[in-house]
Amino acid sequence: MSDNSPGLGKKLENSFERVLWSLRFIVLLGVIFGAISAIILFVVGSFEIFSVLSEAFFEVESHLSHETILIGLIGAIDFYLIGLVLLIFSFGIYELFISQIDIARSCGSFTNILEVRNLDDLKNKILKVIIMVLIVTFFQRVLDLDMASSLDALAMAISICLICIGVYYMGRHNI
Repeated sequence: MSDNSPGLGKKLENSFERVLWSLRFIVLLGVIFGAISAIILFVVGSFEIFSVLSEAFFEVESHLSHETILIGLIGAIDFYLIGLVLLIFSFGIYELFISQIDIARSCGSFTNILEVRNLDDLKNKILKVIIMVLIVTFFQRVLDLDMASSLDALAMAISICLICIGVYYMGRHNI
């Protein structure tokens, strides 16, 4: 009995590890739906730009102000940036858990986008784009802001200054 136990235990262990390792393919759901979501966001962002430009140029009685046009275009940039977050996420988890994207690496020009060695690398890449989304969203809100007093202008200036300081330190520390 003791001769068979180690062999049986090793077979069970190998079988369990094989099943456990195969579970990594569940991340394909995240890859697929992340990519689909990115495509949708790029289409919606493009539609946003198209609708703002068509209203500005092709409607006879269009009363779009400069701010309204900019807000619409910046909103589209937000869609694009969030789509980029989802694409980076999809690429990253695919490469971390499934396989390297060989076709992209054979081209040679996209290797820096796909250079994800661990979850921290992926998190840092996504974090940079999310911070850009927040900055763009802040800019969009500033354009829509109705400054009623000098305190509003001061608060906006301080906010912009803090964003600039944060971006400076991010670039300095390669975050």
